[in-house]
Amino acid sequence: MGMPSLLSRLVLIIFVAHFAASKAAATRPGFIYTRTGGRCTPQFWSSRRESWPRMVPQRAAVSKVFGPGVFERYRSDVTLLESTTRNDDENAFAGLLKQASAALLNSYARKGFPYSAWEVKTLLIQALVSKEAAATQAKQFSAANEACD
Repeated sequence: MGMPSLLSRLVLIIFVAHFAASKAAATRPGFIYTRTGGRCTPQFWSSRRESWPRMVPQRAAVSKVFGPGVFERYRSDVTLLESTTRNDDENAFAGLLKQASAALLNSYARKGFPYSAWEVKTLLIQALVSKEAAATQAKQFSAANEACD
């Protein structure tokens, strides 16, 4: 067996091994972490991957969108975009605002979303009475946001 023949077999073996390894790597996740979220979550809306419904601009104040009843719990200058980017979900009222903002956007942008815009606004105002009510309503909005497509 000559040197060129041995070399060509070695190259063939390396090529086949590399192809098999790359095919196996393609079927399992790698080291890059990717957050998978639906098209209706607060994370999706805060990423600006899709244009927002015209009825609710990103820079609209939460107090103008949800009504004056939110003044007791939230700053008057908090925008809808800011509310979808919040990371303080351990605060029941902040979690409620985050999920309600996404639910409101979904009510305008997604056909078949289980809540109408009016329902989202009403349920948010009603849930501001206590931390327990806020946490419960936030979970319900979150479930609807996660199930939506």
